[in-house]
Amino acid sequence: MYDMYQERILQHYRSPKNFGPLEGAQLSGEESNPLCGDHITMRLKLDPSAQRIEAVRFEGDGCAISVASASMLTEALSGLTLEEAKRLGKDDLLQRLGIPLSPARLKCALTGFMALGRALHPEAAPRAGA
Repeated sequence: MYDMYQERILQHYRSPKNFGPLEGAQLSGEESNPLCGDHITMRLKLDPSAQRIEAVRFEGDGCAISVASASMLTEALSGLTLEEAKRLGKDDLLQRLGIPLSPARLKCALTGFMALGRALHPEAAPRAGA
């Protein structure tokens, strides 16, 4: 069963969804994982009338789990309101990955999620590398 999830992770790693710059993004957050060398920047463009996520993209590099997790996260975020996005939890993302993770790999999987948190709550955390 884990083979199916591992193949999905590899597909997202090889061809990540919503990867690249996002012109006109209003929110941006970044996070690094020094244990693995992962670095992810998450950008969101909002529909101003509804405070809904109109577009989401990420940039960076990292291991397969980090990139796949960020890719899956962007799919989950598309079309959500800001409030809905703020209610997403790490368990929602880990469920999408569908495989057990060691503590070190858990940090990899959550790098994009932490970058999203910095974008949604810029006042709450210092910038990566600070």
